[in-house]
Order: sequence, then C-alpha cells, then structure tokens
Amino acid sequence: VLGDAKAALELVAEEPEDGEEVRELLSEARESLDHLGTEMGEFELQVLLEGEHDRGGAVLTVVAGAGGTEAMDWAQMLVRMYTRFGQGRGYSVRSLEESPGEEAGVKSATIRLEGEFAYGFLKGEKGTHRLVRLSPFNAQNKRQTSFARVEVMPVLEENVLEELVIPENELEVTTMRSGGAGGQNVNKVETGVRMKHVPTGIAVRCTQERTQLMNKKIALEMIKAKLLVIQEEQRAAELKEIKGELVDAAWGTQVRNYVFQPYKMVK
Repeated sequence: VLGDAKAALELVAEEPEDGEEVRELLSEARESLDHLGTEMGEFELQVLLEGEHDRGGAVLTVVAGAGGTEAMDWAQMLVRMYTRFGQGRGYSVRSLEESPGEEAGVKSATIRLEGEFAYGFLKGEKGTHRLVRLSPFNAQNKRQTSFARVEVMPVLEENVLEELVIPENELEVTTMRSGGAGGQNVNKVETGVRMKHVPTGIAVRCTQERTQLMNKKIALEMIKAKLLVIQEEQRAAELKEIKGELVDAAWGTQVRNYVFQPYKMVK
C-alpha cells in the first residue's frame, strides 16, 4: 500500500500541475494512505488486545463505595455507561444481578457483555472510579465526592471451565428469593444463589435466571473467572495459594476521576 502511494506521488512530479491525471493520481495516493492508516489501526488494536482472554466476553461488576446514596447513584450511572458502551459496539448485554439502594441507585450490579474483544476493551476499567459533582441528594446542593469499584473478569470457554476444578468443600452456597419481575416462581421460591469461595473469600451473587440450577451454574462460572484472573495476576500455582485483595473504593485508589464541579474533566 505504501509502495502504491509512493509510486503515485512520483508520477505526479512528472505531470503538469493542473492536469486531470495529476488529480487522479493524488486521489489514488490519498486513498492508499487512508487504507494504510486503517490497517495500522487494526494492527495496533491486535497488538494491544493480545491477552489470552481479550477476544472473549466480559462480566463486569460495579459496587458502590464511600459516599452513601450519592455513591449508589454513581454506581448505577456507571452500569448504564458500560451497558450503553456494549450496545454501541453491538455486544449482547444482560444483567446478572442487581441490589437496589434504599433511596436511589444500586449497591451493586453485575452485567455480562458478549462480543468480540469485550474483555480486552473493559479489563482496563478495573479499579475505583471517583465522581465529583453538585449532589442532587443534598438539600444545600453542596459539592460531593463519591466512589464506586469496578471489577472485570472474562467469560471463560467451556474447555477452560472444565479444566479449572474447584472442590465442593471450598464452596459455600446459600439461596434466596430473587424478587422483582419473573412471576410467582422467583418471588416464592428461593431461585437466587450466593456462592462464596471459602479459601479466598471471593463471593458472587446471581438472581437473574428463573431457576436455582441456572443461577448456580452462572455463579460458579463467575467464581472460576475471578479465580483465574487472580491466578494470572499473582501467578499462583494452586488455588489454595490465591490471595485476592479487593481495593477499597475510597480516596487514593481511583483509576479515573469524573469531575463536573467546579470544572468538567474526565481523567
């Protein structure tokens, strides 16, 4: 492509400046360079997203941190932001779990995004996100700072899930009523599942499906994905040696700041 553009420019130098052929050659050179730029962008993307699980889907969890009701509202804003991001890229996005706040927002929420490079694009979002704005929940309209923690894990392939075996005695499973839409089944029967990996303390909850069996299956997949991420980060050889530490959603730990008052900045 670069050779074609170079040849076209060399021919331009040999032609009269105002000739029709010159305009055609310049147009051809411009098209070649535009095509080269597109190919370079795709190549750069492939280099950046070359992780083992980058090409697959992602499970993203948002947990409200310091800030009370304001933080819960901020957590819901983040969930909506990532949902729209996924929909904008043509991903399949569905909710796995949501714990509503007392007044507004959510205490925590988990969504699953299915699409090419979903995990690759979102894995950098892991960490604490800080919001500064004039709080609509403050009677005096004072500026308030809120925090929310974002966790991202890959959607694992079936063969990876089968290879990663967790002993049953390391899992603690409790059930609950899911509530919300879904008919009498989810409101009367304990279809919701909370699963905890005892050695590491990692816990997940799934209430989306209408049966306990399906929720348990999804929760186990989420546990395995979290363990795999921790295992890769810490290069642990055995599951019992994994020590996953959660970062507090508070001052000094944020990966991005969203400032709307006294100025506007996202950094």
